[in-house]
Amino acid sequence: MNVTLRSVLLWTLLALGWSSLASANICVNFDLPDHADYRFNDNIKVTAHDGISLDANLFIPNTPPPASGYPTVIFINSWVLDEHEYFLQAAKYAERGYQALSYSSRGWGCSEGMVDVAGPNDMADLSAMVDWLLANTQADPNAIGVTGISYGSGISLLGLAHEPRIKTAVAMSTWGDLVESLYAQQTPRLFWGFFLVSSGLITANMDPAIAQKYRNLVEHKNIPETMAWGYERSPSRVVDQINARQAPVYLANSFGDNLFQPNNLLRFFEQLSGPKRLDLNQGTHASAEGLGLLGIPNYTWDNARDWFDYWLKGEDTGIMARPPLTMLTDLKHKREEYTAWPIPGAQKRTLYMHPRGLLSNGGLSNTQYDSWLTRTNTIYSGLDSGASTGIPLLSALLDGLGLPVYASMPLINRVHGIVYQSGALSETLKIRGMAKIHLNIEPSYNKVQLNAYLYDVDVLGVGKLITHAPATLHDAAPWRDQSLDMELTAAAYDVPAGHRIAIAFDTFDILYGPPTLTPYAVSFRHSNAAQSYLELPEAP
Repeated sequence: MNVTLRSVLLWTLLALGWSSLASANICVNFDLPDHADYRFNDNIKVTAHDGISLDANLFIPNTPPPASGYPTVIFINSWVLDEHEYFLQAAKYAERGYQALSYSSRGWGCSEGMVDVAGPNDMADLSAMVDWLLANTQADPNAIGVTGISYGSGISLLGLAHEPRIKTAVAMSTWGDLVESLYAQQTPRLFWGFFLVSSGLITANMDPAIAQKYRNLVEHKNIPETMAWGYERSPSRVVDQINARQAPVYLANSFGDNLFQPNNLLRFFEQLSGPKRLDLNQGTHASAEGLGLLGIPNYTWDNARDWFDYWLKGEDTGIMARPPLTMLTDLKHKREEYTAWPIPGAQKRTLYMHPRGLLSNGGLSNTQYDSWLTRTNTIYSGLDSGASTGIPLLSALLDGLGLPVYASMPLINRVHGIVYQSGALSETLKIRGMAKIHLNIEPSYNKVQLNAYLYDVDVLGVGKLITHAPATLHDAAPWRDQSLDMELTAAAYDVPAGHRIAIAFDTFDILYGPPTLTPYAVSFRHSNAAQSYLELPEAP
């Protein structure tokens, strides 16, 4: 069965929701005809530390190995898929003189055991793969790299800290902090969390603890225990070990990745002190490198090849001479290069929120709101306001193709939402990074969620969604003034001169789990003693 057909089958099963496949691995093996450049073995079984069998395949070049052995790349499967996911890329590496070992991590494909989500068993399994390579192949012990997309990328980064025989890692659509990815600003990722757990139940042998941890987040219970579980699986926890080795790390992600948002990855990238690179693309989770799995030329996979050629083969590919941080701007699709993060010379532009009127939206101004009298604007939960992130997964994918999510600022429901809008910009505003919000609010209930949507608004009042974020309070003080700080998902977006900036707020978005079904109100408070503001990261 070829890779494309297998992927179609798996996604079809997910769409149909065939519960009869729950806890039953989808297991496929196949043979390939002889190839002029390599040999292929799809019948490899590696015994893990606890005795279970892990399924793997290996591409071996037909050319004789260098004196030190073959440079070798280990590929680790994504969630839902197995070791055949990287078939075409692994073959390309074999054609270039690499050994390419792909394996299904425990619980997936034909591998035994239960899914461990980059936990201690997965770390031990990665070491078992290195053991097997050194014992059974002509691998160069000083030239072993590891890579993966999504699930496999997290194992790769953590493995770089736990397994010193791995020289470098390439992590695509990856995370720096798993807790922040799934529960940033105390908000459970409802769509993505449900997708991960339900798809895992259908296609893998899932540890029941995974579903329970997700349920904890949705129900906001056992949070310290759940966060400890996630923190153990976060590369940010082991950044000191990676830095101690000065291990080279290549990262890639997308601005529209609502599963593994770029914010925590940017912070992880900043913490790395060794050789490093981060490419931020447009689109959604795994969309930037997905076409590369089909053998289509791809920016991320091309850079991964140059990275491995440099670090594992010693070839001067030029990748280390290029700036280590790139951002593909939204809609314009222009790739910009930067020497570091935070971006040198970047500034913060602060816009202060002014209350809305009877028929007008609130304002965003360079000057503070100047009144000793407190003005209050109130919105209510219960219905959507019209501000939205769009259709989960699809909208972020389309945005990466140049089709953003639109909303009319005058039509946003004033009962369930509120809009603050600036005047026309005199020059282009280059947003690069994470916008921040400080609000003064008075909730009517102890559980509150606010979703913020940042828009580029044209002369007709139609806004293109730039970025967004949710924030949830689980222990608010009802009917008392309090502040709320929010960080929006990182963006690379140019707002043209003549357009306006708008920030909209409401209490519901389909991507996120609400803290309560009890109706509540949120009052936005404005006075000269309590300023609410939007802080935008502006590149030079």
